[in-house]
Amino acid sequence: MKSPRERLPYSPIVDRPPLKLPGGARMVAWTIMNVEHWDSTVAQPRTILPPPMGKPLLPDVPNWSWHEYGNRVGFWRLRDLFNEYGVTPTLAMNGTILESYPRIAEEALKHEWEFMGHGFIQSPMHKLDNQAEHIQRTIDAIKSFTGKPPTGWESPGLTETMETLDLLSEAGIEYVADWPLDDQPVELKTASGKKVYSIPYPVETNDIPIMILQQHSSEEFAKRCIDQFDRLYEESAEITRIMGISMHTYVSGAPHRYKYVEQVYKHITSKPDVLIWTGEQVIDWYKTQI
Repeated sequence: MKSPRERLPYSPIVDRPPLKLPGGARMVAWTIMNVEHWDSTVAQPRTILPPPMGKPLLPDVPNWSWHEYGNRVGFWRLRDLFNEYGVTPTLAMNGTILESYPRIAEEALKHEWEFMGHGFIQSPMHKLDNQAEHIQRTIDAIKSFTGKPPTGWESPGLTETMETLDLLSEAGIEYVADWPLDDQPVELKTASGKKVYSIPYPVETNDIPIMILQQHSSEEFAKRCIDQFDRLYEESAEITRIMGISMHTYVSGAPHRYKYVEQVYKHITSKPDVLIWTGEQVIDWYKTQI
């Protein structure tokens, strides 16, 4: 088993061979739309309301319901926004949503979204008794529904153990979104020697850290995403950049955040030399460059 440092040789972005995007484009923006299934009978993965008098209760009705709003309402609000701005997201999905929220999966398939594995259930990888089985169940569920296995994987909470990447590689996963460490895809070493790549995944242009953990007001999402994009766009005149934006149905899908999410995509899509791609498109292109 390799440590993260051992999987990733140091490579300054300024020393790398140039990457050329098609059509004279200078950068890529990719959107990750997280859709999760939360078990209503156990402690919730995240909370917005603290327990009364500091004593956790089960079932946690308000926090489970907060999440459930996203799949009942928020998803559809964001779907409309993506359709309006011509954005095809990568759907980071728990395998079990194919049973619990089939209407969401059907809609994503209809609009040709990429399906990316996000665990079978919403649980950290280090809490699983059998990671390999969990990974394979997710891959099998997606393949059964879409006709093809997922190319990419995002672990719940971006969690990995020392063996997770090797297990993902052995299961046929080609890229991961657990390593927020670069502005370009990079290769990660695996025990088998199979190639697995990291695509730049955001923790700072991600609605969970901005809205839920740091508890900023709604407009901060637009400000931060646009500021991030503008700087990367400027730098991409010299070195190709990839920018990720990660959203969750129950956070960015809230009504009071909609206009700020819309501002982000209105700004990004106003640039003719920016490609709006899925993670799979990014990795397929990157493999032609190396």
